[in-house]
Amino acid sequence: MEERKTAGRVRAICISEKRGTEKHAVAEAKFEKGFGIVGDAHAGHWHRQVSLLSYDKVKEFNSRGADVQDGAFGENLVVEDLDFRRFPVGTILRCQNVVLRMTQIGKECHTHCRIYHRMGECIMPVQGVFAEVLSSGTIQTGSMMTVEFPAKDRPFTAAVITMSDKGSKGERKDESGPAMKEGLTAAGFDVVEELILPDEKALLKKELIRLCDQRQVSLILTSGGTGFSERDTTPEATMEVMTRNAPGIAEAIRAESMKYTKRAMLSRGASVIRGQTLIVNLPGSPKAVRESMEIILESVQHGLGILRGSESECAR
Repeated sequence: MEERKTAGRVRAICISEKRGTEKHAVAEAKFEKGFGIVGDAHAGHWHRQVSLLSYDKVKEFNSRGADVQDGAFGENLVVEDLDFRRFPVGTILRCQNVVLRMTQIGKECHTHCRIYHRMGECIMPVQGVFAEVLSSGTIQTGSMMTVEFPAKDRPFTAAVITMSDKGSKGERKDESGPAMKEGLTAAGFDVVEELILPDEKALLKKELIRLCDQRQVSLILTSGGTGFSERDTTPEATMEVMTRNAPGIAEAIRAESMKYTKRAMLSRGASVIRGQTLIVNLPGSPKAVRESMEIILESVQHGLGILRGSESECAR
């Protein structure tokens, strides 16, 4: 396996004072913990505080006639000798006294930029990564950046998705989402996203793919959309994004729930793996959510350890 370089030099620092305007290069920038670059319009209290791009990818793109300048892709930091796309989410980046943690790989391009229209492609949606600021400080052009890969015993990350037409419109209070988050947090998970979506299969598929591929969360729990109604398409969306099946988890929920109600057999919930992420469909009610999590969570954590490589298979 090719060795990944773990040190590189900052070639450019770029900011834009207003959203929708191209970033421009500056000699140095102040990074604020939990916020981003001071003076940059895209900073904020969210997971995409700082964007990074490999200089080597920009150089290769320019060799094909792109002729783009620093900041043209909307990136904050252009770094030489580091292929960010090959690092996992959770990777720590240290530069001067600033500490960053990667939170997302790539992004969806909603409106194609002028580079895309001229070249037929743009590398930022595929090669760009995003990070949050863990420690404040200043970075200058020419500063060295080092890489630390995530520890195998780090907490698992999770996202929770409630499927509800009324809930997504604000017509019904979501109690299943908070129940999922509460149970996961108590079990030591870091819940990084909470979503309420209408019962639309295409929208759920899009979010599942994003959370698995870009945010690389360990576990996604969904609630609702597992019944017989025509709009109950959560299992179909889940199965269509999987790379491997993991049916035993959903089967265990149904089997245990059958002890309390025969209607548990009507649940069509699925459990699958996409890449390094486990996706599990839970029923729609908060009570059923809590009961289902009690049934599966301990074994799920062991399975996630195997998926990550921090635990081994064990046989009796």
